[in-house]
Amino acid sequence: MGRAEGFDYITRADGSVVITHHGRSATTLRGGRAAEFLAEVDDDPQQVMARWTGNYRRGNERTARQHPRNRG
Repeated sequence: MGRAEGFDYITRADGSVVITHHGRSATTLRGGRAAEFLAEVDDDPQQVMARWTGNYRRGNERTARQHPRNRG
């Protein structure tokens, strides 16, 4: 089981991996994809889980922050 800033993963007895983000299920990996994920997750868990779930920065955060409706 791993933990990294909101991301968590659980390896089940059947070999599948469930990745959660802030307690909500983000994705379930089975078979070869689960094995590939487990081999890669030791490098940098935050980045790996974000990439595998599709929840990663897209490069437009600064632009969105400067938009008039997002200014406080």
